[in-house]
Amino acid sequence: MIYPNTFEKKIGFSEIRNLLKEHCISKLGKEQVDSMMFSHDAEIIRQRLQQVREFRRVLQETEDFPLQYFLDMRQQVARLRLEGTHLEEEELFDLKRSLNTICLIVEFLRRADDDDNREAKTYPYPALKLLTDGIETFPELVRRIDSILDKYGHIRDNASPQLAQIRSELARTEGSISRSLNHILRQAQSEGLVEKDVAPTLRDGRLVIPVAPALKRKIRGIVHDESASGKTVFVEPAEVVEANNRIRELQAEERREIIRILTEFAAEVRPHVRPIVASYRLLAVIDFIRSKALFAEEAKAFEPDIVPLPTVDFIHAIHPLLRITLAKQEKEVVPLDIMLTAEKRILIISGPNAGGKSVCLKTMGLLQYMLQCGISIPVSERSKAGIFENILIDIGDEQSIENDLSTYSSHLMNMKYMMRAANERTLILIDEFGTGTEPQIGGAMAESVLQQFCNKKAWGVITTHYQNLKQFADSHGGVANGAMLYDRNEMRPLFRLQIGQPGSSFAIEIARKTGLPEEVIAQAEEIVGRDYIQSDKYLQDIVRDKRYWESKRQNIHSHEKQMQQTIARYEEELQEVEKERKQILKRAREQAEELLKDANRRIENTIREIKEAQAEREATKRAREELQLYKEEVSEIDTTANDEMIERKMKQILARRERKEKRKAEKERRKLTEQQSPLHAQPSTLDAPRSSDKRLFQGEAEKEHSPLAEKISLGDHVRLKSLGSIGKVTEVSGKSITVTIGGMSSKVGIDKVEKVSPSALKKTDAEKPLLVVRSRSTREAIDTRRSNFRQDLDIRGLRVDEALDVVMHFIDDAILIGMSRVRILHGTGTGALRQLVRQYLGTVPNVEKYHDEHVQFGGAGITVVDIG
Repeated sequence: MIYPNTFEKKIGFSEIRNLLKEHCISKLGKEQVDSMMFSHDAEIIRQRLQQVREFRRVLQETEDFPLQYFLDMRQQVARLRLEGTHLEEEELFDLKRSLNTICLIVEFLRRADDDDNREAKTYPYPALKLLTDGIETFPELVRRIDSILDKYGHIRDNASPQLAQIRSELARTEGSISRSLNHILRQAQSEGLVEKDVAPTLRDGRLVIPVAPALKRKIRGIVHDESASGKTVFVEPAEVVEANNRIRELQAEERREIIRILTEFAAEVRPHVRPIVASYRLLAVIDFIRSKALFAEEAKAFEPDIVPLPTVDFIHAIHPLLRITLAKQEKEVVPLDIMLTAEKRILIISGPNAGGKSVCLKTMGLLQYMLQCGISIPVSERSKAGIFENILIDIGDEQSIENDLSTYSSHLMNMKYMMRAANERTLILIDEFGTGTEPQIGGAMAESVLQQFCNKKAWGVITTHYQNLKQFADSHGGVANGAMLYDRNEMRPLFRLQIGQPGSSFAIEIARKTGLPEEVIAQAEEIVGRDYIQSDKYLQDIVRDKRYWESKRQNIHSHEKQMQQTIARYEEELQEVEKERKQILKRAREQAEELLKDANRRIENTIREIKEAQAEREATKRAREELQLYKEEVSEIDTTANDEMIERKMKQILARRERKEKRKAEKERRKLTEQQSPLHAQPSTLDAPRSSDKRLFQGEAEKEHSPLAEKISLGDHVRLKSLGSIGKVTEVSGKSITVTIGGMSSKVGIDKVEKVSPSALKKTDAEKPLLVVRSRSTREAIDTRRSNFRQDLDIRGLRVDEALDVVMHFIDDAILIGMSRVRILHGTGTGALRQLVRQYLGTVPNVEKYHDEHVQFGGAGITVVDIG
């Protein structure tokens, strides 16, 4: 129930209706705005707000929602209930377009989400989809109308065979008349009876020739009309009179055939009149919801949560009409926080005049009424709202000469009605409670009425200046004081509501601001008493201090909220890091197990090959022991140790590795020498220095550290210690040289080769087939490595021993195939793996330099290696 009858006008809701009508695109929608009603059913209100919420999404998410041709054809269609009636061409065209719009809207809203995995269909706009339930569409009628009308809304020639025949004959007859008239006109022009620029014209549906009045008898025919000036008459020549009569007959036949077609179609529509008329309600409701959605966007409104019980928790509430008015003046509205709870159901607002008390009261009433009419309201998304069955207001002056009511009498009549209707689901809004009579009696009467409201557990917002009402709020449960804040220093209202303390009227301060004489103000203070003035100042100080501490509290609360968010974010990030760490460890273990399996397979394959080659068991055993020793050495590295311990351990491992490589190269060289020497089976001659059957490379082995071996220059022939292949030096650069073997070049360290003397080189000619085979196999091995080589190596997640072994093989392959730059991805972490890799790189002669990658591409987590 709403009281009084002028409720909407008093709170400004009539202007809200006008704004909604401005957003409607049809008469249908405007009718819905006019019929909009207040509801206290929570489910209905939720549904209305959900419809607005979904249509706002429609406006934001799509541009293909059908919004054309919202035409109201209900009366025209209802007329077809009578036999023999029909729609005119324009009405039929409008019917076709509006029915097609209804079809498109229903199709759009019934379109389900594309998800084949779901058993039940889901719809993107379920609340709007419910509006289509029970709505019939008529695509067959739309297609039937398309067969009758063309795209411009005119009857088609082929709407029926008879119409096509009539129009064909009509066109032929009109063409014949036109030709005859043109012939007559040219003849009359040649005789000077008609002006040269005259053309046939139409009068009363008949083709005629304009002629001067003096010459009208020169042309045989019928005068049909004359111009307004009387200087021209319009003559129908006798030769075309019969033809024009035939045109009139054909036009009448055409009209009769069109009426027959339209009447026949009306008979097809007649059984569907009721559902067609009902379907236009969908257009009306959609237009209405669209207007509410557009208003919500304009007013920056929101659809808050609805609870079925009475409550009010409006955060940052704004009067929508005030916002529109101030926006034109480029001003901002101060938002209000209004709260009514079961413990504090009635709010007594006090404060200075023009401080915003009445605006606060009207904002409360307007927003609650808008909400229960299903309209979005300008509040924060954190707001909550309840439902009231009754909203009763007493705002403004209701005095009436006709009803013999004074201002106070009208207020008392309103109080009488409110006390009778008040209950626990009633919201009462009273402005300037108790005014209109002698203050002491008015205040007492107001306090008594307020007690009745409390007894009936009514809800309400009341504005007043009376001290006894402020004291009543402090001393009675269910009632709270509220103050409209005022800046005493700048002498201006702040338009902010603060709940908890009463407000001062600031009468003395405002009097001084308006310029009243000081002696008048001083006399007033004496009359009212110093105690009252002091108590009012104390009240002002309390309000000021509370505002200060409230500001502090809000700042602290804001900082605490930020800290909680930061802590929550850090905890979430820590959980993610821990989760990622576990995943990395799990992945590393899996990779390590896979690598170990692969290494074991390779070892077994190597052993099998050695056995097949009838190698010594001792050699196999020694190979296994060396591999195990290498694993133990690398596993001794502790990534949690300090940098010096890591560096010292790394040097020890590198030194042992270098000694092993030298011994291995020496054994391979000796083995190769024995295989290539024709007299390797005569040990008695090995020590003879002058024997011509001396082993081919024995002298070279003895000269490994001689000056000859140390001085390698351009054009010399050298042997690779690791492969035993002989190549030619094509470039010398410090401690590195470029060796060409079989047409392929490779850059190696000078300590990886040994010089071959000319005499030893000649003796290799006899064994060139063997060398050719070795050179070919070397090239094939290098080609294979080059095709499979990748410039980036990722060792993240590997153990130290695994990572170091992978890096060594990676750098060896890069040097062998001649890569100039590679990248090693080791991550940041503790930095131990990065330091270990770089310490090894510092021992490789072919590595010119190494450095961090650019910060944009990985920074310290990637080491870029330049190979000379």
